[in-house]
Amino acid sequence: MVYRQFAALGDPTRLAIVERLARGPTSAGDLAAPTSLSLPAVLKHLRVLEEAGLVTTVKRGRVRECRLRDDALVAVATWTAQQQALWSTRLDALGTLLEDL
Repeated sequence: MVYRQFAALGDPTRLAIVERLARGPTSAGDLAAPTSLSLPAVLKHLRVLEEAGLVTTVKRGRVRECRLRDDALVAVATWTAQQQALWSTRLDALGTLLEDL
C-alpha cells in the first residue's frame, strides 16, 4: 500500500490536495476553486488518493465532502523511518570502512 501512497503523493496536484485536507475537511468544489482544474479533474485526483487510502469522500446531496484519513500517512512515515535507519547504518559502515582505508 505504501507504494500506492508514494505514487499518489508524487503528483504535485494530489500533494496539494492532501496538504489542503490536512487543515480540515472540505468539498471537492472548494478544492477545485483556487486552481485552474475542472471539477472532473479534481475528482479524478481524489479517486487516486482514495485508492491509495489517503482520503475518504462522502457524497451528501450534490456536495462531495473530502477528508484526509486519520491514519493516512502512518504507513508512509513508518516506511520512511525504516529506510532512514537502514541507510544511516549502511552509510555509517561505509564511513568506517573509508576511514580504515
